Amino acid sequence: MTSTLRPEELTENAVVDPEGKKIGKVGTVYLSDDTQEPEWVTVRTGMFGQKESFVPLRGARLDRDGLHVQVSKDQVSDAPRTDADQHLSEQESVELYRYYNLPTPRASMENTGGRRGGMDTGRTREAGEAMTRSEEQLKVGKDQVETGRVRLRKYTVTEEQQVRVPVTHEEVRIEREPITDGERANARIGDEEQEMTLHAERAKVEKEAVPMEKVRLRKEDVTEEQQLSGEVRKERIEVDEDGRDGRDRMGRRNHP
Repeated sequence: MTSTLRPEELTENAVVDPEGKKIGKVGTVYLSDDTQEPEWVTVRTGMFGQKESFVPLRGARLDRDGLHVQVSKDQVSDAPRTDADQHLSEQESVELYRYYNLPTPRASMENTGGRRGGMDTGRTREAGEAMTRSEEQLKVGKDQVETGRVRLRKYTVTEEQQVRVPVTHEEVRIEREPITDGERANARIGDEEQEMTLHAERAKVEKEAVPMEKVRLRKEDVTEEQQLSGEVRKERIEVDEDGRDGRDRMGRRNHP
């Protein structure tokens, strides 16, 4: 039996056997004298549900579709029965353990001076009206907000550039040649002048506008995580039972 089973959770649940067959509905929950935890439930049978068949909770689990037990529907049908309002005697308790081939608790085997053994003291009847426990939860949403505007603007800046340009210029070179014999006869003395024009390249700078690239604005989505926090309220449930400290009969405090 799982330790999470509580009497108020079991009542009115469907009881299902290992093959998925529905046996019936939980009528009464019985607690162990030693542990005060649910140990048996009864399944209502007979005319108007006045008969109840006992089902052990050992190995049972509570699921969405009901209480799943480890005994078959046929076993439950043939199990010892009792009237719906009848208390179990020690003999009846021992008979149930033997029928389902379960080890008999020590409390059921001994008489402790007037204390009834078996499952009488811990018997729990129908559950009362349910109380709903609520709590607040953070609900996250997103709004589209304007965070700013971007303009694309072109402006001019001036910077200095230095470029090395090769230039060419003419220079005068004097060349001397020896006089031939034929030229000696034509020799004359007098003034003579020659003129030659020299040329040189001069570097100059011109500017022209050259397109370099196109620039445009484009929007894109970037996803990032933001952490939000907020205070939430939760309801807690406690049981005030004749001055006890808010604990249930199994010794656990009644809130999650």
